[in-house]
Amino acid sequence: MAGNSTAMGSSAMGAAGTKMVGGAEMFPSRDIVDNAVNSRDHTTLVAAVQAAGLVPTLKSSGPFTVFAPTNAAFSMLPAGTVDTLLKPQNKASLTQVLTYHVVPGHIDARALAQQIQAGGGKAMMKTASGGTLTATLRGDAVVITDAKGNAAVVTVADVYQSNGVIHVVDKVLLPG
Repeated sequence: MAGNSTAMGSSAMGAAGTKMVGGAEMFPSRDIVDNAVNSRDHTTLVAAVQAAGLVPTLKSSGPFTVFAPTNAAFSMLPAGTVDTLLKPQNKASLTQVLTYHVVPGHIDARALAQQIQAGGGKAMMKTASGGTLTATLRGDAVVITDAKGNAAVVTVADVYQSNGVIHVVDKVLLPG
């Protein structure tokens, strides 16, 4: 549970009204990559984005909605999964997993809640990889379910970036 308490505790507001993620202020004037590299809770994600060659894409104008798994989320995958995905010969698989966490457009928590309500309790989102994520509510928590039926909870919502918004999640989402 230490990973969850870190992620939850990371949602404090910084001095300038910015959100704190992984012990670092997330500045709305910076892009997704420039903010993510400062979060100590997202070093695995940043390494994976670099290995997949997705830095230029996530630094572009977007906008993007990123469901960003924490290091603790990556550690829940079967042993060796991350190391295997980071190998150069597995770049295509890594890219597919990472782009499955990206939805084109700017979907903040309010817009997502409206989509869930309009969808009769669930919102379907098309990912950059061509897959589908399903958003639902569990009490006050937003839950994102992947193609395999695995559910990730949004632990920090609405981390605004110059080219989109990040929602921190507690599990890695996997395409079908």
